[in-house]
Amino acid sequence: MVWLMLAAGLLLLIVGADLLVRGAARLAASLGVPALVIGLTVVAFGTSAPELAVSVKSAWAGQTELAIANVVGSNIFNVLFILGLAAVISPLVVSQQLIRQDVPIMIGVSVLAVILAWNGTLGRLEAGVLFAGLLGYTGFLFVQGRRQSDGGTGDEVVQTPAPVWQNLLLVSGGLLLLVTGARWLVQSAVQLAAGFGVSEAVIGLTIVAAGTSLPEVMTSVMATLRGQRDIAIGNVVGSNVFNILCVLGLSGLVSPAPLQAGPQLASLDMPVMLGVALLCLPLFFTGARLNRAEGGLFLALYVTYVWYMVALTLGSDYVSWLRAGILFGLIPLVVLFVAVTLGRDLRLRRRS
Repeated sequence: MVWLMLAAGLLLLIVGADLLVRGAARLAASLGVPALVIGLTVVAFGTSAPELAVSVKSAWAGQTELAIANVVGSNIFNVLFILGLAAVISPLVVSQQLIRQDVPIMIGVSVLAVILAWNGTLGRLEAGVLFAGLLGYTGFLFVQGRRQSDGGTGDEVVQTPAPVWQNLLLVSGGLLLLVTGARWLVQSAVQLAAGFGVSEAVIGLTIVAAGTSLPEVMTSVMATLRGQRDIAIGNVVGSNVFNILCVLGLSGLVSPAPLQAGPQLASLDMPVMLGVALLCLPLFFTGARLNRAEGGLFLALYVTYVWYMVALTLGSDYVSWLRAGILFGLIPLVVLFVAVTLGRDLRLRRRS
């Protein structure tokens, strides 16, 4: 029954997020908001609605470590698994705006989150800083979008007309499903953690994080299959920024107690989140694309991360050997791969 509640919660989150995005996007369009602005804000942020619902519900219910773990795990999953899978399906095109603006913003907010949670807690003041960053970022996107409003998103969500009452019904129904799905998912995740004898953080970093990232999976994979490969990356980068600024910020503001980042979260998982964000910049820069080899590298890194985390949780005998292999084998190989890729790209640029 616990697993059934978990699956049902995930399903409600996905359906609720879809209804909320459609209703909100159409409402904004009916009020005269440019299509590009809707794509940059409502639609992009809407795929992170499950993370928001789960983390806020967890914080309000006192599962403060689960609230942070969900965000950290989702951001790692978004970059390594979703972008890796999409790039293996078809090489991804990276726009210059992503390289020059959005990826550096993602790295910046990741650095900020690591610094704020370094002492093991995220209080209301730190959460307020993150949420203020969201307001500034959204305002910046709105101004930028209005300047570029000659273009459009081409999204059927925006282009489909519908009565206002129908849009309000979609928004209300989406919110109801999100709240219900979040409640079921958090309850089942806490019961699973107790049953397996593991921490809330581990469940949040794995099952809950992957589950709440399903909208990003579907959006990026479908965009790749339809040939809109720049959207696949933009969706992930935008969602990661939203996860840190809004989900963490709002969760910390509504939580009765400071959000907790345990030793593993503060010293391992959050630095991993920052590391994968940093890895995006040189790989996106080379050729302005993410090829299949780089996508395979992302997938391999995610498998290794989950393997190490599970082995650490279970107290496996080979943890020290695995840690040494990652520190002295895998990480140097990744650095070498990035260096060779950058060197080859620079040689090609000089020749051209």
